[in-house]
Amino acid sequence: MDLHTTSTTDLPKTAAEILQFAGDTRIFLFYGDMGAGKTTLIKALCEELGVSDSVTSPTFSIVNEYESNNGPVYHFDFYRLKDQSEALDMGYEEYFYSGNYCFIEWPEKIAGLIPDSYTGVRIHVLDATSRQITVENIS
Repeated sequence: MDLHTTSTTDLPKTAAEILQFAGDTRIFLFYGDMGAGKTTLIKALCEELGVSDSVTSPTFSIVNEYESNNGPVYHFDFYRLKDQSEALDMGYEEYFYSGNYCFIEWPEKIAGLIPDSYTGVRIHVLDATSRQITVENIS
């Protein structure tokens, strides 16, 4: 599925479309350059799921937990990981296999630990406000 946004005002609709497309999938991998809007899109997805907490990038904590209408939502940022063993040490399996939503930024840092089924979200910057978002279900 390809989506095009031209403003952050498009994000609630975009988030709803992504969640509908993903179906029962709870693992979401976000790919995109620094500043592409991964965290901003995750904020919109969390709002769509009923998260009322402030959604921020877990760059230093690696994972943030938010409460939603559907139970916990986990937001990961693996940018600062030196290697996959750090994800193993933090017990990533408990999160990934919990059945709860997991939004993962910089999944390429843990490529060997990615579950077999997930929704991939690729964000391509077109200009200062426009993004091409490609969403695919992998199983």
